[in-house]
Amino acid sequence: MKRIPLKMVRKDLLDIPQYALPAGFKIRLFEKGDEHTWARIETSVEEFKDEQAALEHFTKEFGAHLDDMAMRCLFIENEAGEAIATTTAWYGDLHGDGEIAGRIHWVGVIPDYQGKKLSKPLLSAAMNILANHHSTAYLTSQTTSYQAINLYLNYGFEPLLTIPSCEEAWSLLEETLKRKIK
Repeated sequence: MKRIPLKMVRKDLLDIPQYALPAGFKIRLFEKGDEHTWARIETSVEEFKDEQAALEHFTKEFGAHLDDMAMRCLFIENEAGEAIATTTAWYGDLHGDGEIAGRIHWVGVIPDYQGKKLSKPLLSAAMNILANHHSTAYLTSQTTSYQAINLYLNYGFEPLLTIPSCEEAWSLLEETLKRKIK
């Protein structure tokens, strides 16, 4: 599939779908030192070439905001206490006008744990955090993450058409997901 970047927006943070974790898993917040855990997970889903590159990105993006991370970055742990998934209920300037919106940021589930019904509870927990701080939310993704896009659509996120390639991206996703989107 052609990889086209895209944005999605959820115009309100009311009526967030809620899902419980499967037995044996728990959600916890970021703690000091978890930057290495984040780097390991994000590297496992091929967001970075190696953990050092992931750690450098983490430091650049979040290093000055570790207090925020302790309230906004989530991990799922397995029965052995190993973190196997993460996302961040972050924030950013969606339209470039200075108005800050909530942002679902850096979702990752280690490949061995994908398909184990962890994404919905993780997304619900992150959106619940966003709802405490923001009235709207957005995220960025790409067409190659069509399974995640389908999940985001089911959570009330809608296409945000920002650049000409958006039309192509959403048409491709409608065909791939076999659902009307826009």
